[in-house]
Amino acid sequence: MAGGAHGGGCACGDCPHGAREGHRRAVAAFLRRRDEFAAGHGLPAAVAHSASASRQWVSEELAQSAELVAERGRAEGQAWLAGLWRRTAGAVWAGVVLLLLGQALTAVGAGWTSARTAGLAAALVVACALTAASWFHRAKGGALAPLIGEDNRLSTSRTVAAVWVLFVAYAVLVLAGRLAAASRHAERDALISGLELARGAGVVTVLAVVCGIAVLVRRVVGLRVLGQRLQKVRADRPRAADLLTDDAGRGTFADIQYVVIGGVALVFAAVRLARRPDQLPDLPWGLAVVVLVSAATYLAGKYAEGGRPVILSVVRAREAGDLDGPIRTGDDIEIRGAGFVPPGAQGADRLARMVVRVGTVHVHVPLVPVPGGFRNPTDTLLTVPVPADVEPGRVEVQVVTAAGVETNRYAVDVTE
Repeated sequence: MAGGAHGGGCACGDCPHGAREGHRRAVAAFLRRRDEFAAGHGLPAAVAHSASASRQWVSEELAQSAELVAERGRAEGQAWLAGLWRRTAGAVWAGVVLLLLGQALTAVGAGWTSARTAGLAAALVVACALTAASWFHRAKGGALAPLIGEDNRLSTSRTVAAVWVLFVAYAVLVLAGRLAAASRHAERDALISGLELARGAGVVTVLAVVCGIAVLVRRVVGLRVLGQRLQKVRADRPRAADLLTDDAGRGTFADIQYVVIGGVALVFAAVRLARRPDQLPDLPWGLAVVVLVSAATYLAGKYAEGGRPVILSVVRAREAGDLDGPIRTGDDIEIRGAGFVPPGAQGADRLARMVVRVGTVHVHVPLVPVPGGFRNPTDTLLTVPVPADVEPGRVEVQVVTAAGVETNRYAVDVTE
């Protein structure tokens, strides 16, 4: 391909620019088609005379177009992950350069000390380790690979724990560097005593808690998903906003306060290390308890989020001017409830996967477009036709969401 072809104008999927452009074009085409159908244009004459036939045709067309968008989105996500290791490695080494500049500026007048040398050497060791990890996991996000959850989103609990682990490892390396350079026996004894638990009990406690929270949250989420008490939909790629938001992209209090309080405590510990590089950071117990309360709030939020979708009622859909009557085959029914659209499943490709069981017949929920979105399905209301294959009598209705979670069964009477 020509040298400048990958500057954003190609639609192939073999480079980040091409995958991004292909996804952008597919999204734009889908939005145009959805808004065109919402305005009543683009229907073939063969189905325009029938409301049900035109609705089904529009739904199938949108579902196929949405699947193309999803395929391009997955290609963009894979390309983005493949190039992420270079950006993470660059950010790590940029941090080392900033540390060197900061040490050089603060050394003016005070002079260069062994503590500054040990700090820079520890930063180089950590940077080399992260760069090597990025290379070995370059196809899965580089150094961020351990922080990406099974749903392809950045995990808040893993990220907070990883940052504390790196900080404590850096602090120990600083002490090790100073110990290696110490020439006097008294100085070596003072550095070794700086590693005693009494000096860094607060930091060690916080480290233990945040690591335990990371492991426990993964277990809690996994069990709730398997127990169908939590709906999880895989994302196209991880984003930095995942640390502060839920799967639908809305900011959540539990995640925000956990990141903010953990970050503030980490800054305090870093300042203590800079002021006293001869011992582990002495995190005051008051601040350590604040971090523990924040961690407990975050864990409680994980227990409280989600819930199983539920059908509350099923009624016959009625258009203006229709006569009241029982549910018959061929009629539309409204399924009212909650939790039909899982967080993160607002895309058309996810909505098209929703299925309603009416008796033994599986009915795909039709997509009904409106300008800017879809009127059907929604999180609290689904409208589907009763197929002719349903036998008259008492039948059970059940919704299967895009996450594969089933609702309760709701019995309705279908007449001839």
